[in-house]
Amino acid sequence: MIEIFRDNVKVPGVDSELFVLWLQDVINAEGFECGDLNLIFVSDEKLLEMNREYLNHDYLTDIITFDYTFKNVVHGELYISIDRVKDNATMLNEPYERELKRVCVHGVLHLCGYKDKEDADIIEMRAKENLYIEKYVSRETE
Repeated sequence: MIEIFRDNVKVPGVDSELFVLWLQDVINAEGFECGDLNLIFVSDEKLLEMNREYLNHDYLTDIITFDYTFKNVVHGELYISIDRVKDNATMLNEPYERELKRVCVHGVLHLCGYKDKEDADIIEMRAKENLYIEKYVSRETE
């Protein structure tokens, strides 16, 4: 089950039901089953604190992924800085909603075994992110 939490932050553009269905589809398309997955939206300050405490990194980041996947069932926690998502969208001249989707699917892809430390891995990760972002279907009516 995928659940979305907000830690004292507003997260515009997230329709929980649509996001959950989309991320479940991504997990299934990668050949996994969806177990317990939490998306926790936090501030820069909170994620920086976690980055220092758990990873010994003293810098801002957009996401920290805790992977508890077992065999073919995806389990994990994605801590996402909504401040970084907004700033990255501005810096990259991307729509906020697209950047939000990119960060979320990026974390899910990590849980499915994708890495992003080597150049070839980064290229593969970006291609997968783009593929799944394009598959996101908004059910909003105009």
